[in-house]
Amino acid sequence: MTNPFLEEVKEKQKTDEKLLRYKALIEKGKELDFKINENGVMRCRGKVCVPDVPELKR
Repeated sequence: MTNPFLEEVKEKQKTDEKLLRYKALIEKGKELDFKINENGVMRCRGKVCVPDVPELKR
């Protein structure tokens, strides 16, 4: 992956409590709308899950 924005989103996803709860459900096979793509970026229905970090949400 060469997109710096997505790289930063992926790193911040690892510390966002809400997204970590979804990740646990994904790993148990219980969350169908949320997926982690081949680059390790969490998405909901194909859209990137942006962590609750103001500079990323801009």
